[in-house]
Amino acid sequence: MANITKLTQALVAGYDKVYSTSDDKTISVNPLVAELASWYEKFRTAMDYRADEVLLRSAIERILKRRLLLSSSGEVIAAPLIRELVWARYFPDSSVPESKVVRVAQTIDLFLLLEKKINQKHRINTGLVNEWIIDLLSSEIEDILKPGNEADLMSNFIYQLFRGKVTISDDSEETRDIQVYIAVRRAYANDDLALLRYRLFKQYFGKLTVHNLEKVSEDFAGAKRKLEEQLKFPARDKIYTYIKNQTIPFSILDDVFRKHQGNVSILVGDEDQLNLEILNACASRYKTIRAKVNRAIVRSVIFIFFTKAAFALFIEGTFERLIYGQVIISSLLINTLSPVILMIIVGVLIKTPGRDNSFRIQKKINTILFDDPPILDKDLILRRRPSKIDPLLWGMFMLLWLATFALSFGGIVFILSKLRVNPLSQGVFIFFLAIVSFVSYRINRTAHMYILKDRRENLGSLIFDFFFMPFIQVGRKLTQAVSQINIVLFIFDFIIETPFKGIVAFFEQWLLFLRTQREKLD
Repeated sequence: MANITKLTQALVAGYDKVYSTSDDKTISVNPLVAELASWYEKFRTAMDYRADEVLLRSAIERILKRRLLLSSSGEVIAAPLIRELVWARYFPDSSVPESKVVRVAQTIDLFLLLEKKINQKHRINTGLVNEWIIDLLSSEIEDILKPGNEADLMSNFIYQLFRGKVTISDDSEETRDIQVYIAVRRAYANDDLALLRYRLFKQYFGKLTVHNLEKVSEDFAGAKRKLEEQLKFPARDKIYTYIKNQTIPFSILDDVFRKHQGNVSILVGDEDQLNLEILNACASRYKTIRAKVNRAIVRSVIFIFFTKAAFALFIEGTFERLIYGQVIISSLLINTLSPVILMIIVGVLIKTPGRDNSFRIQKKINTILFDDPPILDKDLILRRRPSKIDPLLWGMFMLLWLATFALSFGGIVFILSKLRVNPLSQGVFIFFLAIVSFVSYRINRTAHMYILKDRRENLGSLIFDFFFMPFIQVGRKLTQAVSQINIVLFIFDFIIETPFKGIVAFFEQWLLFLRTQREKLD
């Protein structure tokens, strides 16, 4: 332990801490019912394009919204909510203590009371208040059901390492610290907006209790404004990118420490064994890349297919029948098959990192653990708002950027016109090509998530940025918009899921009844 830094000593102590397990009675579900519900959940989450790390919170949010339509009582909502999560296998069977039902029920009542008091005391859009409350409540419930979030320990370590390496020259150190914290949570823990709101809310107010409820409701409007300012900080993406590019070694280090939890202090004292474990962890992670990418491709195809189906049924098909008197099969085939073909190409081009990459990660981890200060990237110095550039130069850049859009999208329109695709189908094709481009870019990032290399510009990257970045940027905006307004998601959440979960609950009770009757015969 003498050779590692003080910050590393604190990290090691955190991983070596042994958490006691509860002896309370746990929630158990029928395995057949769980199998059915988990398959539905996989299908449902595939249509809602989110990172794996936020699927649990997203599921809690979805269940909350559905059940709050029927009741506003925490006592009524808590037990079935947790049961649904166990059905969907977000938690192993018999792993959630029944005592947590009471805590979740109390939390639901507390946050709903907070919402009521906020609406009474402030003139804030009630829909926006409800959005915040649902975000905070779903995150708090996740924290109750899954305490000691796996990413928290390493996230705090990364934050302490990088907070001194970022300087915002025209803003305060407090703002710098908040922005580094947000960037770490986004880059390493993959927190979404709801989780970021929750973590900043807790930093600002502390944990919500009956004792501080009045103060929180009184100060909510001002706090919300300040937190939104931080979440929309102009230079946030630069800080995020700076930290994101350096998170790979920390993910591998987390794997190694979790494998040896309770004996990490012994491991770091044996450099040879530590290096061997790092290489083994890299190899294990590389093996998961293909599975992650395949899962991402399947989810993306489902997401795009259902969105495309809605367009084809309600817009494209109707237009073609009205204008041409029939549905043009060639246009539909081009629009339908192109996303699948592009996804297949992305999958084929995936390469697994080599052993040289593992050695680079090993070297970086050693400097993180043993060097004080560790050798990381150059310090990031930036301004809250970028310096104003020459108006003439800015105008030239904008013209060049618009030319990029014109060439990229114009080229597609030209090709489709040659194929005699009608204007509406061209628009639909470009719409989905943009979405597929962004999704493919995300999948490619997933495939390269463990590759540690210098990010230098080359001719290939410049050509890629010039021709494909417009599609990716537009696709990102469209994907976010489609995820929010997707009519298929609404149908699933409120028309299909409610009766489906009711049938599943009935089926579980019926199986329990049959088992009870069978036991009477023994």
